[in-house]
Amino acid sequence: MRPTFRRRAGRRAALLAVGAMTAGLLLTAPQQATAGPPNLLSNPGFETAGAAGSDMPSCWSKSGWGDNDFTFATVADAHSGTKAMRVSLTRRVDGDRKALVTENTTCAPTVTPGRQYDLSAWYKSNTPDVSVTVFRRDTTAGWQYWTDLQNPPVSAAWARTEVRTPVVPPNTDKIAWGLSVYGVGTLTTDDYALEEVGAVPPQPSCSGTAEECAKGKWQVIPAQNPVRSMHAVVLKNGKVLLIAGSGNDIAQFNAGTFTSAVYDPANGSFRTIPTPVDMFCAGHVQLSDGRVLVMSGNKGYPSADGSIGYQGLKDSYTFDPVTETYTRTNDMNGGHWYPSATILGNGDVISFGGLKEDSTGNVTAEKFSAAQNKWLPMNEVNQTWSYWGLYPSMILMQDGRLFYSGSHTFGNGTPGTGASIYDYDANTITDVPGLRNKDERDESASVLLPPAQDQRVLTIGGGNNERNPAANRITDIIDLKKPSPAYTAGPDLPQGLVDTGTGKRPQTGAEGKMYVSAVLLPDGKVLETGGGLHDRADPVFEASFFDPATNSYQAGLATDPIPRTYHSASFLMPDGRVMSVGDNPGNGTYNHNVSIYTPPYLFKGARPQITSVIDTQWVYGDTQRITVNRPIAKAELIRPAAVTHSSDPNQRFVDLPMTVDGTTIDLNVTSNPNLAPPGWYMLFAVDANGVPSIATWVHLGGPSALAAAQEQPSAHEHTFADGLGPAKQNPAKRDSVPVAPSVAGCDRHYGTANVCVPTRFPAEVKATTKARCEWLASHKYPKRLKVNGSDPLRLDPDGDGRAC
Repeated sequence: MRPTFRRRAGRRAALLAVGAMTAGLLLTAPQQATAGPPNLLSNPGFETAGAAGSDMPSCWSKSGWGDNDFTFATVADAHSGTKAMRVSLTRRVDGDRKALVTENTTCAPTVTPGRQYDLSAWYKSNTPDVSVTVFRRDTTAGWQYWTDLQNPPVSAAWARTEVRTPVVPPNTDKIAWGLSVYGVGTLTTDDYALEEVGAVPPQPSCSGTAEECAKGKWQVIPAQNPVRSMHAVVLKNGKVLLIAGSGNDIAQFNAGTFTSAVYDPANGSFRTIPTPVDMFCAGHVQLSDGRVLVMSGNKGYPSADGSIGYQGLKDSYTFDPVTETYTRTNDMNGGHWYPSATILGNGDVISFGGLKEDSTGNVTAEKFSAAQNKWLPMNEVNQTWSYWGLYPSMILMQDGRLFYSGSHTFGNGTPGTGASIYDYDANTITDVPGLRNKDERDESASVLLPPAQDQRVLTIGGGNNERNPAANRITDIIDLKKPSPAYTAGPDLPQGLVDTGTGKRPQTGAEGKMYVSAVLLPDGKVLETGGGLHDRADPVFEASFFDPATNSYQAGLATDPIPRTYHSASFLMPDGRVMSVGDNPGNGTYNHNVSIYTPPYLFKGARPQITSVIDTQWVYGDTQRITVNRPIAKAELIRPAAVTHSSDPNQRFVDLPMTVDGTTIDLNVTSNPNLAPPGWYMLFAVDANGVPSIATWVHLGGPSALAAAQEQPSAHEHTFADGLGPAKQNPAKRDSVPVAPSVAGCDRHYGTANVCVPTRFPAEVKATTKARCEWLASHKYPKRLKVNGSDPLRLDPDGDGRAC
């Protein structure tokens, strides 16, 4: 029998006691939206028998999945009336069993998109492995799993469970639900109810200008970023770690000058932090205790003649937000310039790809053990000997596998269809189809869409720094809950103004952007902002919201006045605003201006407030109580950013289903650490108009998170992505793969290592000395660049050793 997650003893009693103490403080709060009659379910108490020959009551069906032994029985041990439903599991490998409202027109209640519903039932159980499971009927796609909302605790006597659904998605006309049992034990249920939440939220008022309320507002703050930050991490105390290393400046590298800074939004100050090695183009991820693990970096810049490329470090450090200092860990097994970094459900970190110390491609997987606080020896880590490229976007799935989205940095995608699912335990890689233009997703962005429970990934834009075409405006979406997931085409990215060196003009045709930033917002939308039309050049001034509920973009938002291309980052702050830093075009300059975006939701009147959080140390499968000052529609955890080069594979938005009693809200925490890996999160409460509270920091973890996440039964583990094709054959054991020294897309025959003259100029630039030199001049490259050896781009026709 696998170990199970348990609730903290006495938690419910403590919540009730504190709730009673705080009730007197809330008498003046506005009335919360409440559910009321009628009960929309037919035969909610199992009293009406089914049709002749049926062994289930009317409007109820046997449901479930997986490898388990089970029984269903209608019993006389009822909460009211004469009948109740009993479901027992006597053996379980995986899956669940439940009595489910019958999915037909007669029995399944009709619901309205955009509304919420309170679900309740009476139950008795001798297992903690119980969940409230909901299905919905899409008017186009039919019936499908929607979500698991709650894990009711063990109860020997009759107890009532109640939970509120998220807002019903568009195109949904009916829902069905039941209590699932997914561990060995017995569950008895009776007296189900489904009631519509009655109150309609008031229309928001506009507290800014009409334009601000529609598009939001950007502001460039007076203080400048003191470092050439390539990496940004939002810390558990709300401060921001900005890592530069040498800042893509070979002079700083040769001088041994490596920098980081901590920005404090509370007072607008920056504090420069001593930085031990060149963390330029390292990987980073937040550990479960809030420290930041920074791995690899830059051991050496390319040689002047381009015969050797960038070289990766083995070095690894943790950054402590409390002391604001770096501490060295043991080394990785090899260098990984541009590595991935993904935290797993048990708190371990897995890393792939990047360049080794000799500039070849690293094919070894690296694993950092949270329990041992070290990188494991190579022989203790499963190896496929696969090369994943640079900054491959590896997103943790709900069952512990990893999804490679096809987003990466520099060059073509890895061999295959462009995206794949990696199973660490089975040590297999299986390609998934559908990603369009797979070799033009260089510097695209991929995000696990809100909420994480939906297991949908959006990939945005991209290009190819080797061929240097205009970046595309393609977006693709994949649903990892499907048996055989495949990308499907999303809406084209909205267009804006692009500056190609001669002033801004509207984008045309298929022009999109690469180096795009994608930020999960507390209202459930995704802000996409920044980016450029070509590799390290031609910034695009455009921003939009992607709405996962409608799979559509809201175009025409306010745009960041500062160009944000290569080495830029945008990320959510705890106050609900977005911060943007950096821009490092090919001419080697760096923009130190910092922009702050205030989304439209912060111009919609007063914000809700979280007036109390009883406990900030959360355990999987637990119920946590908060109080709010006025009605809210949802609450969620958002993992703080750790972003570089358009990549933050750990960014996620985890829904917290609510049980509502006036202004007292019980939040139902997922029991699956693969959905919400252990660590510090920003807790937001959001009203029906999408206005968020200021975040409260909470820590999610507990002893169960330190066990192997894949070995925990979870209500949220269903047979998703279980119909994949055959796995690819892994390569034979090898040391590395060859990578061209020009992987960064720069011709090293010109200038210094931090100046990137493109190996291939944009297609519209004629292949003549005059046209190429005019392009370099319009993009403010240094004059008279030194020619290092030969002159492959014919930029030095007079042969004086200086370009143009």
